[in-house]
Amino acid sequence: MNTLLRRIGDMAEKRAEAGITRRRPAWRPLDAVHVEHGGEALLVLAANNYLGLTHHPAVLEAARDAVAFGTGSGGARLTTGGNHLANALEAELADFKGTEAACLFNTGYMANVGVISALAEAGDVIFSDALNHASLIDGCRLSKAETVVYPHADATALARLLASTPVAGQRFIITDGVFSMDGDLAPLPDLVALAEQYEACLIVDDAHAVGVLGATGAGTAEYFGLKNAVPVTLGTLSKALASEGGYVAASRPVIEHVVNTARSFIFSTAFSPTTVAAARAALAVVRAEPQRVAELQRKGALLRKALRAGGLAVDEAPTPIIPVLVGEADAAAQFSKALLAEGVLASAIRPPTVPAGTSRLRLSVSAAHQEEELLRAAECIVNIGRRLGLTGGRGA
Repeated sequence: MNTLLRRIGDMAEKRAEAGITRRRPAWRPLDAVHVEHGGEALLVLAANNYLGLTHHPAVLEAARDAVAFGTGSGGARLTTGGNHLANALEAELADFKGTEAACLFNTGYMANVGVISALAEAGDVIFSDALNHASLIDGCRLSKAETVVYPHADATALARLLASTPVAGQRFIITDGVFSMDGDLAPLPDLVALAEQYEACLIVDDAHAVGVLGATGAGTAEYFGLKNAVPVTLGTLSKALASEGGYVAASRPVIEHVVNTARSFIFSTAFSPTTVAAARAALAVVRAEPQRVAELQRKGALLRKALRAGGLAVDEAPTPIIPVLVGEADAAAQFSKALLAEGVLASAIRPPTVPAGTSRLRLSVSAAHQEEELLRAAECIVNIGRRLGLTGGRGA
């Protein structure tokens, strides 16, 4: 034990020296985009509550009503923990994503790990984008397949690898739809074409795309006009759908296989009724009010434009995820701390979440933000960025 404590101490010291020590701050939520801390109200630009539905009256009411079914499930889904709400949500998600069926997982991370390790076997080869989320990477590692990493969003390089890599079994192409740290999109039309050419199974993680992209908010495939072209879509309930959990949407045979083989599904206690009810209500709002998606896109563009006008290196993209690259971890932490003093909560993203030297401020816009507060936040960010020497870059 003493050896373990010494090792832990050494690692903690190295993290402190590198400026990447993490803490667990606690905020008291006030509404979808404001929290209270130390008696002060803060504007939140750090959450993935893209449509602001965590405080929507219909979502709150659905969660309250579901308490009548109990506060927990009592067991795993395949033994004693199933309930009618979960089955209904799966059917609704499948319909929304244009697939035959869907399956819920306790988290998006568990969905990604469980589905990839259930589908990919020895002899298969997974072609994985270099900037895929950690959960996709871990799913590849847990599978028995070989993994080949292709340069980020580089369909030309992927094509070369697909052509030159020997494969005894099934090919898989795995990518995020929207990349969570950069806010850019996978080149989905090219990936669909390559998957067809090489008979690969395309798996897209749409965690940051549902409620964000497409005319109805159905995600990356809808945005590109390819809604029925992705055979396996992964996603989450914890972002635009205002709850928690993950899911996979696919054909009925794929879902039945996942239900019977994905360990992160089989051996996990099922959702509480309130969690499922909140997600169902949020999905119903998204489907009934697609104008919320357009509002989110408009406000994301508004903040991007204001930051670029101030000289910050912010790329164009159709998503509400806006990275402001800083460089070193300490500088990113200082940026975040300075913003907090101005009443704006924004995350400093540092290694290992992003590569060393690419630490950043990750801004995340919600449809619930007011234009005036976004513009005020942009002014604060630009002023602090100027002090840190970040203005006048490629986005100016």
